Amino acid sequence: MATDAKKLQPIIIKRVKKSGHAVHGGAWKIAYADFVTAMMAFFLLMWLLGSTSEGDKKGLSDYFSAPLKVSMLGGSGAGASSSVIQGGGTDLTKTSGQNRAGDPNDPIARKAAADAVKAEVARQESRKLAALSEKISSLIANNPKLAEFKAQIRLEITPDGLQIQIVDDQSRPMFDVGSALVKVYMRDILREIGSALNGVENKISLDGHTDRSPYGSGERGYSNWELSSDRANASRRELVAAGMPDDKLARVTGMASSSLLEPDQPFAPVNRRISILVMTKDAEERLLGGKRTPVELAAPAAPASAAAPGR
Repeated sequence: MATDAKKLQPIIIKRVKKSGHAVHGGAWKIAYADFVTAMMAFFLLMWLLGSTSEGDKKGLSDYFSAPLKVSMLGGSGAGASSSVIQGGGTDLTKTSGQNRAGDPNDPIARKAAADAVKAEVARQESRKLAALSEKISSLIANNPKLAEFKAQIRLEITPDGLQIQIVDDQSRPMFDVGSALVKVYMRDILREIGSALNGVENKISLDGHTDRSPYGSGERGYSNWELSSDRANASRRELVAAGMPDDKLARVTGMASSSLLEPDQPFAPVNRRISILVMTKDAEERLLGGKRTPVELAAPAAPASAAAPGR
């Protein structure tokens, strides 16, 4: 019996279960987020301090440490005050400091304002010159006398202004050979252009050009230089006769063959031309050095011994 009871006794197996770590909760996440936020704020502060000028820092410091002083001296800080103490807004020896926006004493503001005015003037002049070019083109197209010579009149807007060039043609020369006597149809062209330029405020530059054909004994006597000057002056007189004020002419020059229209063909008829430039204000100051006094070249009379005139 004892043996049977021993056999029926249950066998108990004890197993030890390993448990995980204790639950800590989500408090660490909040702490980590606070840490990241603090680091972002720290780096933002460092960036602001690095990008702020010394004058701005001083102004902020003065505002919080002595607001009454800033209020009495004026400005948002000592760096923008009207005091002559070093670092002030009117101190020319300052290396850093605050300046009021639009302060007339600020050289950067003055230059920006001058550039803005200059750009606006340039835009207005560009519109006026484009309108003048259209006016002259329409005048040429609608005038039967000028339409015939349309190919000899060239209009171009350049950085210096509106350039009107009247070029020579083999079958229709503007002047007699070696002479400054204006042909009848050339006179009509010049007078129509002169009439169109009456209402223009810009100054006019007038140049006479020849080709490279030599003018007789040009080295010692009458040459292409004198010939181009005479032709420019003859053209000037026709423009004035059309009603254009004489004081509108800023410069009348003879260029001879120094500026060929076709450099590869120095003897081509198109190189013999009259160039009228309606100058912009900037070009007038740059080309004339700020002088606005009309200049007219007086060419000497042709010597009797001159022979084989140029073109």
